[in-house]
Amino acid sequence: MDTIRLISPDHDHAKDIWAFRSEILENDADSEDQFAGCMSLDTCSSIEEWIRICELRSNKATCGEVGSQVPSDTYLAVRQSDDRIVGIIDLRHHIDHPILGTWGGHCGYSVRPSERGKGYGKEMLRLNIQNARKLGIGKMLVTCNADNLASEKTILANGGVFEKTIDVDGAQMKRYWITV
Repeated sequence: MDTIRLISPDHDHAKDIWAFRSEILENDADSEDQFAGCMSLDTCSSIEEWIRICELRSNKATCGEVGSQVPSDTYLAVRQSDDRIVGIIDLRHHIDHPILGTWGGHCGYSVRPSERGKGYGKEMLRLNIQNARKLGIGKMLVTCNADNLASEKTILANGGVFEKTIDVDGAQMKRYWITV
């Protein structure tokens, strides 16, 4: 696996963000979690709109303008060797919210289909744990569908401690805590 870094969405990566979006839509059409951690990338009509939404969501004073009650930061996981986006991950500043505190957790992430199985999800979460530490988050709730073994391995590799499985509208979700 090549080295990656997490950066805020920017216009320099606009074409690759849209290519990432297209790849997810094409390869994960049957997945309800296809855009986990990507905010509203699937419903935006332009990169400019999505970057603006990410900016507004990152601030407590403006996150409500885009329908969010909890501020969050969105990061592009960019491979350093070729500046290609390999994934997108977000970090919610807190989980004092009925959905986030139950099954949404502190973060969600999506790895580009052509880059899966290379360890990028594990590294994205590791780097995001460092971001959580900077925000003063002591423990992160990270969840995954019970049948998503790749995500479960990613969480466990980053120190996730299984708490329990819960039912969310007929789907089984596993809850893990990571000490930051």
